[in-house]
Parts: sequence; C-alpha cells; structure tokens
Amino acid sequence: MKKRVIVIALLAILCFIYSFKSKPAPFRPQVLLTHVKKFVFKSFVDCNMSEVWVGDKFMIFPGKYGEDPLWGPSRNLKYATGSTIDEAFSTKEKNFTEPRLPPNVPPGKPGLHGAVWFESVYQDVKDQSGKTLYALYHNENYPETLPYDAGTGKGYKNIKWPQGLKGPSSPSAVCRIGVMKSTDGGQSWDNRGIFIEDEQPRLILRPNNTAANFAGGTGDPSAVANGKYLYLFYGEYGYPGVYNENTYKPKDEWKGQCISIARIAIADLDNPAAKAKRWDGKGFTVPYNGVGKPVTAIQIPVAKGGGPASSPTGKYYWGPSVSWNTYLNAWVMLMAKAEGPSWKGSSIYVSFNKNPDLGTGNNSQQWTKPVLLLDKPGHTLWYPSLQPLNEEANSKNKYSSVKMGQKARLFFKDNDGDKNDYISEYLVEFRR
Repeated sequence: MKKRVIVIALLAILCFIYSFKSKPAPFRPQVLLTHVKKFVFKSFVDCNMSEVWVGDKFMIFPGKYGEDPLWGPSRNLKYATGSTIDEAFSTKEKNFTEPRLPPNVPPGKPGLHGAVWFESVYQDVKDQSGKTLYALYHNENYPETLPYDAGTGKGYKNIKWPQGLKGPSSPSAVCRIGVMKSTDGGQSWDNRGIFIEDEQPRLILRPNNTAANFAGGTGDPSAVANGKYLYLFYGEYGYPGVYNENTYKPKDEWKGQCISIARIAIADLDNPAAKAKRWDGKGFTVPYNGVGKPVTAIQIPVAKGGGPASSPTGKYYWGPSVSWNTYLNAWVMLMAKAEGPSWKGSSIYVSFNKNPDLGTGNNSQQWTKPVLLLDKPGHTLWYPSLQPLNEEANSKNKYSSVKMGQKARLFFKDNDGDKNDYISEYLVEFRR
C-alpha cells in the first residue's frame, strides 16, 4: 500500500513538473532605442504617414486637403515616390506631386465636405498591377461646412459649440473616417464615402467640453488588412450615449473613449458608406454610428489620471499606428499620450498583440498594457510611427509602415515651440 502511495505521489510530482515546463514563455517583447543623427522630413505632416509600394516605387502621401474655416483651405495632400524608402522620404517639398482629388461640395449637397488627411492606404491584392488603392482618410468638419439636416440627422448644430485650437472664439472640429479610391496608382482619387462617425446626439458641448480639441467623433486612424477585413484602430472622442449637459458625468465619458477598433469588409470598400462595425465587448456588431467599446487594456485608469477627452486634464492614448512585425510574429501599436488641452503630451507608448488572426474571439482586443517608449519633456509629440530601414524596405519585401522586421526607424511629429517638424532621431530594435 505504501509503495502504491509513493508511486502515485511521484507521478503527481512529475505531472506538475511537466505541466510547469510545458507552459509557453510569457509574451514580453523588448524594445531597444538607439539615438542617431536627426532626420527632418521636408514636407508638411499632420497625420499618420500613409504609404504603399506600387510596382518597384515606394509612395508616401502626407499632408492635408480641403476646406477648413479655422485654418483656411489647403492643398498640401501630395505624394512622393522613390526606388527606396530613403529616396521617397528625402524628397524636397517642391518636388512632391499633387494628385487629382474630388472638390468640396456646398453644404447640403452629397459629396466631400471639410478637410481630409490620408492616414492608411490599402492596396487591392486582386489587381496585379498594384494600382488599385483605397485611402482611409481622417475628415474634419464644423457646423459651417456640415450644418445639421433635420431630415437626415446628419451634420452639426451650432449651439453651445466648444472652443477650438485658436482660442475662445474659434470652433472645435468633429472628426470622422472615410474612403477614397484610386485606380491609377495614387495619381487621382474618387471619394467613396464616410463609413464610421459619431453624430450630433453624441457630441460633447459647452459647458462640459473644455479641452480645446474635438467636439466629438472618430479620427486619427490606422488600418491593417487581416483576412477578409480591414481592421481600423482609431480615437473615440464622442460620448457613449446621448449627451445631456445636465446629466453629464466625466467618468461615463471616459468609459467609452480612448483607442477603439472597428472593421469593414474589404469587399465593401467600393461602397463603404455606413458599413463599418464597431466592437461591442464580444464581437463586431455595433453599427458605424453606434456606441462601441474601446480597448480596455489601453485605457488609463481614473486612479492614474485617466479621464475624458473633453477635459483639459484627462489623460488618454490617441493617434495609433499599427504594424505587423515579421520578427515578433505579432502586431505592434505606437500611440501618443494626451496629458493636457489640445493633445499636449511629451511621450510615446508601445503595445503588442500576439494574435496573428484579429477576427477570432476577442483576439483584436488582446493588447498588452502600453509601456513608455520615449519621453521628451517640454515637447509635444504626435503621430508616432515605425518605418522600415532602407535596406529592408525594398520592392521585394514590400515593407512599409504596416509591415516590417526586427529593426525600424521611429518617426513622430515634434511640436517644439514654433517648430512642427516630422522627424526621426532613433532606431528601434525589437527583442523576443
């Protein structure tokens, strides 16, 4: 009997040891930063850097286009090409090319309203020429450019409108996200429509909105293709329900904000209007204009200073840039951190997702807690992104801001006093 007990005990110990040894190692990628000579981009950037390989040419699409009552009209959305990434990024501003873009239409007419920034470009894999492109754009409007239409429920009411970036008399914008299509490799574009937005009932107005940024909306997106879908990572600035100044609660706003994820079927990109589905906590079921749930792991807890985007003191992550890393076999997300009004913040953070398939279960939500990548006290850092090294970003590998290997360059917009340069002064190396 004693021998039997001893044998059973030994088997139990061996099983315990085996189970312990067979557990997979924790997923904890490391990032090494190396300071290098500063590179200053020679053209205007106010968004994620959207780019694509068309044949053996690398193309970048920085800049802004369209009407803007606050800052004035712009035609800075241009492109540059190069045989290498360094050649494209080294293009001087005067040598950029202006694509043919659809004109703005008058208020009340269907079409393009407000200003647009290209933030991600998806290349149609069915077109072997590589010339069919879909640009996901950030779009900003005001009551002046998109006035409220009671018949459709679209547009904005100029009532208790919050302050904008130019002081008490200036209006804040509302952001939303749409798609343009090109069939000639980015030389001309056709507007296909808005596919995700927050509407008037969810806008956060005076007296509660005092952050001098957005009245609400969805913006600053980064998109990656995975399976049959484009997964959209974006900032959520709207109230998670119908806003009422008398019942407004900052914590309720905070619960529905930060970086969120939606998706749209690639097959819907030709006719994308209202086609996005937001995450509801269990799946992508919420309509394009409904109330979804942000990525919980990326929200800053209230106890650690987290707060709503409409507050000048609320802290939150924003401006995601997502890429697939072939070395880590994982997704990498960079983001800025707002710590004051008008997106003031001096730091950049990084998060990882080890699930190659974003469509299964809650894989798309399984991001690691953001960790500090870089801090430049006294500066305001926006739009961080990773760009592959020149020797790896060739026409064979097709590496770009959405796909790269173990090493990369870190880019960001550095609002340093009167300077607003898009720069790179660090190399990044990932370690498993």
